[in-house]
Amino acid sequence: MEEVVIIGAGPAGLMLACELRLAGVRTIVLEKRAEPGDLPKANGLGGQIIRFLDHRGLLERFSAGSPFAGRAPGFPFGSVPLNFAELGGDAPLHLLMIQQPRLERLLGERAAELGAEISWGHRLRTLTQDDEGMTLEGDGFRLQSRYVVGCDGGHSLVREQAGIGFPGTTDDEVMLLGHFKAPHASFFDSPQVSGLQPGWNRTPNGRLLLTSLRPGVHIVGVREKIVGVREKGAAAASAVTLAEFEEAVRRVIGVDLPLGEPIWLSSTVSQARLADRYREGRVFLAGDAAHLFPAGGSALNVGLMDTANLAWKLAAHLHGHAPTGLLDTYETERRPVAAHTLRHTRAQAALERLTGEDGTALRDLLTELLTFEQPLRHLGELLQGSDVRYGTASHPLTGRFAPDLALTTVDGPVRVAELMRPAGWLLLDLRPTPSDPGELVSQRPVGSDLGESVSQRPAASDLGDLVRDGRLRVVVAHCAAPPADALLIRPDGYVAWAGTDGLPEAVTTWLTP
Repeated sequence: MEEVVIIGAGPAGLMLACELRLAGVRTIVLEKRAEPGDLPKANGLGGQIIRFLDHRGLLERFSAGSPFAGRAPGFPFGSVPLNFAELGGDAPLHLLMIQQPRLERLLGERAAELGAEISWGHRLRTLTQDDEGMTLEGDGFRLQSRYVVGCDGGHSLVREQAGIGFPGTTDDEVMLLGHFKAPHASFFDSPQVSGLQPGWNRTPNGRLLLTSLRPGVHIVGVREKIVGVREKGAAAASAVTLAEFEEAVRRVIGVDLPLGEPIWLSSTVSQARLADRYREGRVFLAGDAAHLFPAGGSALNVGLMDTANLAWKLAAHLHGHAPTGLLDTYETERRPVAAHTLRHTRAQAALERLTGEDGTALRDLLTELLTFEQPLRHLGELLQGSDVRYGTASHPLTGRFAPDLALTTVDGPVRVAELMRPAGWLLLDLRPTPSDPGELVSQRPVGSDLGESVSQRPAASDLGDLVRDGRLRVVVAHCAAPPADALLIRPDGYVAWAGTDGLPEAVTTWLTP
């Protein structure tokens, strides 16, 4: 019997496979497609997932060749521009420009390096569960597994067969999107494009997007009402021809554009949906199978961070280390995040759709409001996901993603992100030594040979068994301005406990079966 079978080899399924293998869980990924896709459904990552990739030592690898990686100088909130350049070098949103085919290839390579099995051309047909585990049957295979995770997208068969509802709404507009080989050195040099601007252009009949992410290729998008164009159910499912795309452009702006040779064309209809629950017995949902957002920029961030949250909890349960109820915290922590994201992406979609003088007035007023630092930073943190906090503990760091502190040990400088590369629990003691507050102490793991001065520290007392079992690393380090005496950091990078008092209770809550 397998330990975990993941349905879907998109970004969420592949990231989950990486995380489970890092935690020592036998993992199989089943994908109905015969081979990896080449359509750039997404063009980049934004948010906490970029910091998490740094925790795993993957950020440099994923950033290689990217046209942009770093703090975003700006980003759209619906149709309202966010000018983070006004915040100096402290922009809250991190971006990495990487098209989805490359993202999937790199995640697939990493999963394979870690020992995950990825089976292409395996379409799931049925799954059933009992007290012993799951039975999966499909075209030419039958598997048994202790758990199944549905990462199979908005039309998830796993979600359907688990009986999990997916309420929400479907937009009444269709979005045609295409990548084209540019017919001119500069697309905007063409006389037909005169009067149009990079970004979204509004007309009484819809909206037109003109942009480019790399030389020689431009991206054109067309949004218009579905009525009279395509039936709502078929709008996203059927193929788009160049003739259809050209007709849509003509309907929206009244003239033809020199689109050039199409590289790929797609049709999508936005949906706003959230699964009733993220778990049904031995079945879990993650990524688009659990939530769909009506505005771009958040789906991968939320979906990939779902997998970071779920993987270490599943691993702890399978290894017999999970405290009671740990698996249930996946839903109680991640579903509110999706609900919060759904709210602000609905707001973005509404800003996009609102037309006429009312729409212009609202967008102008918000643009004016966002020249002030506090609302600008707040929306940036919403997009980043840095506003996410699990729980309501008294210390302000508890429940938040760990700050990437610059630390020093006798071995030299190190960042928190670098200490998180093993993907396990980390106890970070930032207090000065009792004998000399200025003395630097080593980051050696604390084990059976606890020294007297070290064993007296709250950050090291009564933890020898966890350290000897390899379930916890203890690092003693110096920080110029420590935010707490000590931090207990979860494998997904979030702070489980911070402060001086209460460590035994935190260890019992998170690490004691």
